[in-house]
Formats: sequence, structure tokens, C-alpha cells
Amino acid sequence: MTRVPLRTDVTKAFSRRWQMQMQAVKFWLVLLATLWSAAGARAAQPVGSAPRVDLAAYRQAVDRAVEFLRTKAQAPDGSYASFAGPGVTAVVTTGLLRNGVAPNDPLVAKSLKHLEGMVRPDGGIYQAKSLYRNYETCLAVMCFAEANRDGRYDKLLKAADKFLKNEQWDDGEGYDKSSAYYGGAGYGKHERPDLSNTQFLVEALRSIGHGPDDPAIQRALVFVSRCQNFESEHNTTGLAAKNPDGGFYYTAAAGGESQAGKLPNGGLRSYGSMTYAGLKSMIFAGVGPDDPRVKAALAWIRKNYDVKSNPGIGNAGLYYYYHTFAKALDAMKLDRVEDEQGVQHDWRQDLFAELLRRQRPDGSWINENARWLEGEPSLVTGYVLLTLAYCKPGVEKR
Repeated sequence: MTRVPLRTDVTKAFSRRWQMQMQAVKFWLVLLATLWSAAGARAAQPVGSAPRVDLAAYRQAVDRAVEFLRTKAQAPDGSYASFAGPGVTAVVTTGLLRNGVAPNDPLVAKSLKHLEGMVRPDGGIYQAKSLYRNYETCLAVMCFAEANRDGRYDKLLKAADKFLKNEQWDDGEGYDKSSAYYGGAGYGKHERPDLSNTQFLVEALRSIGHGPDDPAIQRALVFVSRCQNFESEHNTTGLAAKNPDGGFYYTAAAGGESQAGKLPNGGLRSYGSMTYAGLKSMIFAGVGPDDPRVKAALAWIRKNYDVKSNPGIGNAGLYYYYHTFAKALDAMKLDRVEDEQGVQHDWRQDLFAELLRRQRPDGSWINENARWLEGEPSLVTGYVLLTLAYCKPGVEKR
């Protein structure tokens, strides 16, 4: 009597083990089939195919950002983070315009009105007594140019154009082409020129119709070339020879400076945001893809491709990096970047996925590293809107 239950228990235990083993086999077979299918799908994806950004997810991300700006960020006078001057308002408003919010939408119209109040008799568009006249004017020019769909800002933009060209460091200030200051733009004439402000100058001039042959843009190209770690007839400063990696640094003026620091030999470290800013500026100035300067910059980008951090300085200036990254690669007409391991990256999809991951529940974005004002959610959300405009396939880009 005691042996029957024992045999039954053994039989049941064996049966259970058999069933578990078969379930495990089925699991691994299904997993392998899924992986094989996914690998086949990736292999079938042509290298030159269109970016695969989910348009519904794109629209939802933009709508959430617009709602945040409309209900939680904009001040009654139409400004954003006015303690920092009008630059934030210009960035946000340009981002809204490039994502389909019309100039007559109250959200945008109020901000445009606020920026109109910053127009000065000298043609600049900046806060009274500002130390950042060039920077603020460049951002405002790009904003008004984007909104100028019926010519209402023609006069304003013409005056700002003259102001910006007067702010550029050149012969008018006693700096000829041999000077490291030549062609650059700074926050204002009190501050030595840098690549960040110079890229905004080039982009602002381009936004109001100036092409590569414009003398101011060609002067800017001289300065931009000297901020690249690439020694050539365009850069004989001596800095590039100490770190010839093809990337860009902050400025060659006043002895040179990089936000990524120096090498032991005194060379200036290249970093992501300035490398994309330099590449974009060269393209806008008419430098072609076969130019050695462009090739050197692309080689640095392939070696340092990243959407998680700003290469060289981590999360500092991360969202500024994102929008220069997107603008530069779009200007290059690249859909994919091949890294140094030979992996092809759909940069729009990579960047879009990373931005979606970082969007906060209220629709905004913010950088945990508050350097360069990226602890201010309205500015960072503005940067992201500018970036997203280059991630959406088919959008008109500038």
C-alpha cells in the first residue's frame, strides 16, 4: 500500500520536470526566432533609407512641450526667464515657430511683442545695459526672421543686420586678418570673440538671406577655421599642432581657450558642441564636404558619436549640444553617421529616442547640470524644440 503513492509521486514529479523542460525549450526557440527576425529586419533596412522617427510620438512630445510653455513657463508679458535677458524668449519662440505654432497664436504673439520692446536705436535687440548685445541680437534676429512671413519685420531686421556686422571683430576695430580675433563675434565688444557667438552670428545672417559669399560670413569663416584642431593654411596659430584631432574648441583668441580644458602640452581639448558648431558654420560659409577641414571634423564626429553626453564635457551644455548636433548633421545632408567601428547610426532616430526618454511628466526638459543656464526648464525646452524640428522627416529646415 505504501509503494503505490511513492510511484505516483515519482511519476508526477518526472512529469512536472518534463513539462518545465519543454516550456524552457519553447521559450528559447521563440526568443531565437524573435532575434533572428529582428536581425533580418535590420539587415533588410537599406543604409540610405529615410529616418524612422515615429511621427505620432513626435507630435505628442511637441504638444506636451507647448502645453508646458503655455500654462507653466510664459510670463504675462510674453517673456521666459526674463532675469536672463531676452535670449531665452527668442530661443523658445523660434522653437515654437519651427514646430508649427503660428506667429498669430497668442503664445507666440505675446513673445514677439516682448522682443519688439527690446529693439534699440542702434539696431540691436537686447536688454538695456546688457553685456550680451551681440548674443541677444543674434537670437532675436533668428526669431523675427522665422516669424517674418508677411514682411512685417523687414525694417527691424535690416537695422539688426547692420548692428551685427558692426559688432564683428575686424578691421574696424583695428584687427586685420592676421589677428586671432579677426572675423569672430563675442557677447559684445567688451568680450573677446568665441566660436559659440560666432556660430550664432553666421546663422543669424543666414536667416535673413545672406549667403556664403557675404563678406561678414567669410570673415567669420576665418575665425571659425582657427578654432579647429586641424593645422592648415587656414589655421597657423600653433594650437592645432598640439592636438591635431580635427575637433573644435571655444576660441583661438586671447591665447586660446577650451571649455574641455587643456592637454599637458598646452593643446586645447576638442569637444562636441563646439565641433558641431564649427562644422555647421563652415558648411553655411560654403565649405564643401571634400574640404580637408570638413573631413577632419567628420572624422572626429565618427570617433565621438554620442547622444547620451556632450563629448569632452559630459552633461555640461548637453541641450545646447543637441541642437547644434542636429543642425550640423542636417546641414551636411547626412541621414546616418558611421562611427569608427563601422556601425551606421540613424542620428535622428537616436536623438529623438533620447529626447523622449528625457522629457519630464509636465512636458518640459531640464539638465541636472545647471551650467550655462540649463537648469532653467524654459530654455532647455526651447533647445529641444529647435532640435526636434530637425528630427522630423519632411520638415522645412533652416
